[in-house]
Amino acid sequence: MANAIAASKQELWGHPKGLYVLFLTEMWERFSYYGMRAILVIYMIATATDPNGPGLGWTDLQAYQLYGWYVMLVYVVSIPGGILADKLLGQKKTVLFGAITLVLGHGTLAIEQDWAFFAGLGLIILGVGMLKPNISTMVGGLYKKGDIRRDKGFSIFYIGINLGSLLATTLVGLVVAEWGWHAGFGMAGVAMLLGLLVYIGGQKYLEGVGNKPTEESKADDVSIPELFGKLLKSPLHLGIVVVLLALSIYAGFTFEGVDHWGYGALFIFLSLVVGMMMMIYKELKTKVDKDRFIVLLLSFLIVIVFWGAFEQAGGLMSVYTETKTDRMLFGWEVPTPMFQGLNAGFITLFAVSVASFWARRKMKGKEASSIFKMAVGTIIMGLGFVWMVAAVKDYEAGGSSSMIWLVLAYFFHTIGELSSSPVSLSFITKLAPAKFASLMMGLYFAATGLGGKVAGILGENSAEYGEYTIFAGITIFTVLFGLLVIALLKPLKRLTHGAEEEEKDMSRDEAEVVMHEN
Repeated sequence: MANAIAASKQELWGHPKGLYVLFLTEMWERFSYYGMRAILVIYMIATATDPNGPGLGWTDLQAYQLYGWYVMLVYVVSIPGGILADKLLGQKKTVLFGAITLVLGHGTLAIEQDWAFFAGLGLIILGVGMLKPNISTMVGGLYKKGDIRRDKGFSIFYIGINLGSLLATTLVGLVVAEWGWHAGFGMAGVAMLLGLLVYIGGQKYLEGVGNKPTEESKADDVSIPELFGKLLKSPLHLGIVVVLLALSIYAGFTFEGVDHWGYGALFIFLSLVVGMMMMIYKELKTKVDKDRFIVLLLSFLIVIVFWGAFEQAGGLMSVYTETKTDRMLFGWEVPTPMFQGLNAGFITLFAVSVASFWARRKMKGKEASSIFKMAVGTIIMGLGFVWMVAAVKDYEAGGSSSMIWLVLAYFFHTIGELSSSPVSLSFITKLAPAKFASLMMGLYFAATGLGGKVAGILGENSAEYGEYTIFAGITIFTVLFGLLVIALLKPLKRLTHGAEEEEKDMSRDEAEVVMHEN
């Protein structure tokens, strides 16, 4: 009885109080990130005559290129961020250092100098890389193995992400319209400072979660240098990595464009990641762990496809909104960043409903595995681009397109995201080997970043192929890809060895209590 009372004091609305600390921290961090993201591309293409003040005056192509690299790096750096937490600091301290770095980065962006623009982006890349994978891993650490509340806990956490996005895209757009670009960047910095203060003040609710790894816990651990040392002793795996490195260097010299060096560096990095993954696979002791590791890596392909389409919101869709959409509403021109807030607003409205739909489906014994939900989410999100095709047709017919197409597109994107993204976060915490938990979360965000780079490449090609071809192509590819994943669902589920079935081990009474409380 005493243990039950003590546990209840650490819970709020049926979930650990630590969830709400992480919820608020992530909310303000996402406010800062999405607030800056909402104005980044249109700031880069703004000229001296822009009503919000002079931007960088870049071409659309240059803006798409930087946007693609930035979004990719923000998440790819999650890999070293995860390693830092797993091997040295623990998730809790790594999140703290990441939050501090983000405050400095957003504050630097508020300075009206070119050097501050690039320095600020660099600091944000480092900060997100430390914070993003580790705070998500901490959410999973709040729940015991087999706790059916885990998926719903991630959905609640996801509301925090998107509440921050909603506030940012609403307020930052208004601030920029009134006081200019750098006031918007500065507002993002203030938000991140609030997130840092919330996190520091809520430490008492995070005891036992994300702590620094102890010598005992690291007794059978393998460091990253050791993994690469073992790679040197494995001729087959070493040969694979050497071939990939050679191709990467070749790509760096032969790719066209000013950023050819970036592609070369990216492929070299990915080649080393492939080598690391092969060695981690060899280190796993059981067939169950090995199979789960494989299906986890395969799920990252779904993540790349999903975010490669979804991230058009900050690139091609943002420019389309700014230049080709009739934004007049009752005599007032709606700022472009506010349209990105539609996604966050819909998430705030529908997150619990979508999570409850899948939870009820699962309780009834119907198909509701994480991979199935990710595939369905990809299909629904892809169908959202049907409305962007309609927007292009509208523009071609009348010289501007209606806002309703954007509203419908963002609605479909949101329902697809709610079915896929929070579930994929939870999926990683269920299947990842414990000693590589943060690293695998880092890989998930790196896959998200690669999706962002794909989005940037698609934006770059819009000038050559046109928006109609890009939007229609995204629709067709994502729907076919999602259907392919569903067709392969049974063998993929077998590789999980019932990891998600463990949630059904709770008694019926426990499950009913959890569903009632939520």
